[in-house]
Amino acid sequence: MTVLGDRALNRATLARQLLLDRARLPAGEAVAHLCGLQAQEPQEPFLGLWSRLAAFEPAALSGLLTSRSVVRTHLMRRTVHLVTAEDALAWRSRHDAMLRQRVLGVYRDELKGIDLDGLASDARELTADGEPRTAAEIVRALAGRWPGPGPRPLGEMVVAALVPMAQAPPRGLWRTKGGVRNVALSSWLGRPVDPPASDGSDPVGRALVRRYLAAYGPAATADLRAWSGLAGLPGAVAAVRDELVRFRDERGRELLDLPDAPRPDPDTPVPVRFLPAFDNAILGYRDRARIVDDEHRGLSVAGERVVLVDGRVSATWRVSEGAVTVEPLRPLSRADRAAVAEEGRGMASFLSDGESDRVRVESSPR
Repeated sequence: MTVLGDRALNRATLARQLLLDRARLPAGEAVAHLCGLQAQEPQEPFLGLWSRLAAFEPAALSGLLTSRSVVRTHLMRRTVHLVTAEDALAWRSRHDAMLRQRVLGVYRDELKGIDLDGLASDARELTADGEPRTAAEIVRALAGRWPGPGPRPLGEMVVAALVPMAQAPPRGLWRTKGGVRNVALSSWLGRPVDPPASDGSDPVGRALVRRYLAAYGPAATADLRAWSGLAGLPGAVAAVRDELVRFRDERGRELLDLPDAPRPDPDTPVPVRFLPAFDNAILGYRDRARIVDDEHRGLSVAGERVVLVDGRVSATWRVSEGAVTVEPLRPLSRADRAAVAEEGRGMASFLSDGESDRVRVESSPR
């Protein structure tokens, strides 16, 4: 079986993640291809798409949100993702059990003995009118019948797990501040969430395997679990295994992939890329050695924005005193520093509507 080294996997990831060459795709198609963008920080998806798409305009993504073509919702790993409306409706039921278990994992004592099905029924009745509500408003309306759990566990269980919800704009619009107002996904999108397959065939699971590999492969089943948060995909993997090709990584793990998906030469030159906080190009794997050193593995989990140099996490970046400030994690060559500064000027211009291209690259690693 062919062994793919970390450099080969790196180039494949960059190609699948639209980070090798900026893609000439509409924003909605990019969101679909990427299986969504992690979006608990509302402005970060705009930065992620700027780094991936040629001539990206923030108004395009804001327009998709206001037209309800994409939605912000709790999905993979119980984190807020920006996904297409079609994917939200198709995937949500497949994530139901995981979402419940993850909230219970945090609030098991507070929610002990609570009839979750009864709570879900009351919450669905409350939100059936399609009115966006804050979690606090939902809790106040339900607390009379469900006083036991306390506001925070009750609110998180309802909005993140029991009732499929969208976060209504202005939350998530470009340069627009707005608190989280939750609205029932079925009301917001005008049709109910797709039900689970009645025959146990799990077509959604099979589609998730294929879609994940298209955007992240080659990858191990442990990577698929880490990205999705779903433990119950072995059957889906087994069902599509004959369609896939197999490799091994340098640590001996079996990797699966779509036969015709891009796997560029490991020596393919790659551009500098600025990634937003919580980017799935890093978080979408259990084993992240293809893109980040172990010593820096926690940076993206902690919400640091990072810079890829030669395809690997090599610096962090932030906006400070009106300039994009880059802090290297390792010594950078003169050529690399110049490339980082050039890409940073583009990011600074994007963030300032062309009013500033100020970049500061610190001289020594942090």
